[in-house]
Amino acid sequence: MFRKKNNGKYSDKLMERSEEARTVRKIVAIIIIAIVLILLVGGISGYMYVKSALKPVNPDSEKEVKVQIPMGSSTSDIASILEDKGIIKDARVFRFYIKFQNESDFQAGDYTFSPSMTLDGIIESLKKGKVLKEAIYTVTIPEGKTIDQIADIYAKKLPISKKDFLKKVNDPDYVNQLIDLYPEVLSEKILDPDIRTPLEGYLFAATYNFYDEEPTIDSVVQKMLKTTVKAVSPYLNEISEQDFTVHQAITMASLVENEARTEEQRKKIAGVFYNRLDAGMPLQTDPTVLYALGKHKDKVLLKDLEVESPYNTYYVDTLPIGPISNFAESSLKAALEPEKSDYKYFLHDGNGHIYYAKTHEEHLQLKEKYIK
Repeated sequence: MFRKKNNGKYSDKLMERSEEARTVRKIVAIIIIAIVLILLVGGISGYMYVKSALKPVNPDSEKEVKVQIPMGSSTSDIASILEDKGIIKDARVFRFYIKFQNESDFQAGDYTFSPSMTLDGIIESLKKGKVLKEAIYTVTIPEGKTIDQIADIYAKKLPISKKDFLKKVNDPDYVNQLIDLYPEVLSEKILDPDIRTPLEGYLFAATYNFYDEEPTIDSVVQKMLKTTVKAVSPYLNEISEQDFTVHQAITMASLVENEARTEEQRKKIAGVFYNRLDAGMPLQTDPTVLYALGKHKDKVLLKDLEVESPYNTYYVDTLPIGPISNFAESSLKAALEPEKSDYKYFLHDGNGHIYYAKTHEEHLQLKEKYIK
């Protein structure tokens, strides 16, 4: 009896130890798996971070940053200066990259770098004491300009002809390529047969720097489209929420651009335009008549209003078929965030003032009073 009892206790202890061992093995396995996962995730995250840090800070940037590298600066000093100036993403990665590439002999001096430069480009400049070359051409494209006017400006500033520029931007095959490259802003709508120039309104107003002796028309157009994408992208959700297409929003922005100059005026006029559309009234804005005519006139005549064109807002009671010029960002913002009012009419007095009216009768009274 005594031996059986002891055997029972011994058996229980063995079972307890076996259970403890299994528990320990499970815990160890869980810990090992957790460590492996942590190392795996950390490794992937580290790889992605380093990969990102090896790329330019902003490949599309045209910003020029003055950087001074003092005499006696160490590699660590140079890396810290470049990171502080926004020329590289991470000083440590830059230092490791320099060691891996076995680069040295960097020269002190005053440099002009850009966030668009590659690490190899920065290293090459530092070794040769070579600053980023100055822009060969600087061209400013104002707001409210048509493709034809933009072509004029480039023909005067760059070694390209107006004829070649217009031929390129009106080439359907080329435009199709651009639609594939910039789907955020360009759509098949711009290839409608009634659209006069597919890229009208899409070449953003800005100052552009060119560093090549003979920039191609394609490089000029793509540089402008990239700027358009930057300007429009922050508003894409708002455009979608309001059931607009990008084409409609840019078209409205171009109308607002041509009728107003200040932010306040733009918001008010955008509100007037929407009030008229909601009431089923034609927009009747003179800049669309001039665009339909294809020429500039100091005064729009009554006979001009009769031109049968999908751009003429005296002829159609909707938005014109497409933009009539490029636009400022404030015009796009006004097109999406118009000032609410009951106004359905406005007129310019020729001195920069705009007067608004709720009824046609009030509009005629203002016209009699302010238009001489």
